[in-house]
Amino acid sequence: MSDLSNTFEQRVFDWLFRPGESVTRPTAIYLALFTAVSNAEAGTGTEVSGGSYARVNITSLIGAPTDGVGSNSGAITFPSPTANWGTVTHFAVMDASTGGNAVSAIKALAASRVINNGDAAPSFPIGDLDLSVA
Repeated sequence: MSDLSNTFEQRVFDWLFRPGESVTRPTAIYLALFTAVSNAEAGTGTEVSGGSYARVNITSLIGAPTDGVGSNSGAITFPSPTANWGTVTHFAVMDASTGGNAVSAIKALAASRVINNGDAAPSFPIGDLDLSVA
């Protein structure tokens, strides 16, 4: 995955080109799932909600980058759904467990997945999520 959200592009710009600007680094980052996207660059869309859904803290699961790309060093597993979540089509990296801002643009999954009550917990295996700032 690449492409920062508009919010984080602005933060990187401020950090690099506007030394007097205060830029706060997120203390944790979370993976979120979406069923629809309104504006990928703005980081807006319809996030899954209800049925035990919660963003997953991935702060300690992103390994050191190689050539500017890091991937998950551990499995990223969401809670088991206790209601239908719908067709999950996209994901994003967020700076808060709820609300907050998208760090990444909202990106399409390699394959959409219908997630229903009682299904196995959705998971990204080790090395399945690549992150970069390109």
